[in-house]
Amino acid sequence: MSVTPCGFARTPEKGLARLHWADIGWVVDGQAPDVPALRPLRGLEIEWPAAEVPELALDGLLRLAAAGIPLTADRAAPWVPAGLATLLTDRAWLGHAADGTARSLADLRREEHSVRLRRLANPTPRPKISIVMSSKRSRMVGTALAQMERQRDVEAEVLLGLHGVAYEQVREAVESCSLPVKYVEASESVPFGEVLNRVAGLASGDYVAKWDDDDWYGPRHLADLFMALSYSGADVVGTTAEFFYLEPLRATIRRTTFASGAGYPSEVWADHVAGGTILVPRAKFQEMGGFPGLPRAVDLEFLKAAQAAGARIYRTHGLGYVLRRGLSDEHTWQLPLAHFIKVAANQWRGFRPSLLMEAA
Repeated sequence: MSVTPCGFARTPEKGLARLHWADIGWVVDGQAPDVPALRPLRGLEIEWPAAEVPELALDGLLRLAAAGIPLTADRAAPWVPAGLATLLTDRAWLGHAADGTARSLADLRREEHSVRLRRLANPTPRPKISIVMSSKRSRMVGTALAQMERQRDVEAEVLLGLHGVAYEQVREAVESCSLPVKYVEASESVPFGEVLNRVAGLASGDYVAKWDDDDWYGPRHLADLFMALSYSGADVVGTTAEFFYLEPLRATIRRTTFASGAGYPSEVWADHVAGGTILVPRAKFQEMGGFPGLPRAVDLEFLKAAQAAGARIYRTHGLGYVLRRGLSDEHTWQLPLAHFIKVAANQWRGFRPSLLMEAA
């Protein structure tokens, strides 16, 4: 059975435990590691065997890493590959004290470490992804294209819907983009969902990814989505909507609960993901009839239709994505800024995303 991060506990209940090598293999408290039983732990501190060990020892570590279990060591054994050794001995995430509160900074640094380990332990082929974006704001297009160019470990093409925008307004940004770009011009009267469908009809990739022009995406955003699609076997994947930059307030908030107080976990089967992060195989996208041709609530209605068609939706981590919020009338998803302050677990001045964003 494959091991996945599904069920990752974002706020651990216990501290570090010891992982050491015995005659039967790796053990924790005298027992072979059982991933569900390890979920409440902050992580595992590795004690290396004194002698060379079988190859299955490395396999055991990689299985734990693939499950998202945070692993750490003060040094690496000589037989550990360099990339894994670097991650295991990077103990910066332990420098933040866990205070027992939901969504502490210690939890965030722990989850970033977990994601880096998952990436190393879940190698995937380079997928061909068609990025679908519709924009009414010519000033946003250049920045969005630059973020698409940063994407690692994927082969991407850009499908650009110009919604009431003339190509001449974005020509310079498009022609300077290193990725292949196809575009469709549509009048402002055409519903948003219909613009997305027109441009998605040009897709040649094996997967379709929705992209919002005003948000920020880390350089491993698409690769992480594809990784989650691969290990989960889902039909649709996306991220949590967790980090928001409130532009009028020049502040970043981290939303980890709904207004009701209910949790908003990652690495779970779900009925909702952030609309600007949807990834779906192109064949499945076509089978479901594409995006609903509506002016608003396109993402929500797409996900509802996916569920009605029997599609399984998986929500992975949201650490490589930041939503920009301006005034509510600038967005199809209209909520006042006060709402985001109310549900914020963390709040910082300026632009303060997760370290996985690799922002300047």
